Amino acid sequence: MANLDVLNLNGEKVGSLELADSVFGQVNEALLWEAVKHYRASLRQGTHKTKSRTEVAGSGKKLWKQKGTGRARIGSVRSPLWRHGYTVHGPQPRSYDYAFPRRKLLGALRSALASKLADGKLTVVDTLELKEGKTKLYRAALEQLTEALEKSVSKRKLAQTEAA
Repeated sequence: MANLDVLNLNGEKVGSLELADSVFGQVNEALLWEAVKHYRASLRQGTHKTKSRTEVAGSGKKLWKQKGTGRARIGSVRSPLWRHGYTVHGPQPRSYDYAFPRRKLLGALRSALASKLADGKLTVVDTLELKEGKTKLYRAALEQLTEALEKSVSKRKLAQTEAA
C-alpha cells in the first residue's frame, strides 16, 4: 500500500492517506489506449458528406442518342465519370461513437490514477473551502498550491542529484 501526503491550500502537509493497491496498482497501457480511442471517437463530428445521384444539380436529359454518333453512350451530364458529377459510395454523415463497457472504463480510470501516482503527479488536498465562492479566490488558492508543489518537487530533485 502506498502513502500519499494530504496538503492544505497553502501546500503544507496536514496528514497522510493510505492508498489501496486495488485502485493504484498496475498500469494497463492497452486499456488506457482503448479508453482514449473511445473518447476521441465520440468527439468526432462525422458531418462529412458527398452528393449522391439524387442530390447533384443537373438535367436528366440524355445528351445524345444511344447509337449512330460514334461517341460513347451516355445517359446523364452528372455521371460520376464526368466533371461535376455525383460521387459513388462517398462518405455519408454518421456517428463514430460506440459502446464501451463500464468495467473497462473503470479499469482505465484506475490505470490513469496509478500512472499519475507513479509519475508523482497526484496531489490530495484536504479541503477546497474558502470564505467566498469566488473564482478569483479559488484561482489564487490553486496558484499558491501549485507554487508550493513546484518548490517541493525542485527540492526533491536537488536532494536526489546531491545523493547521486
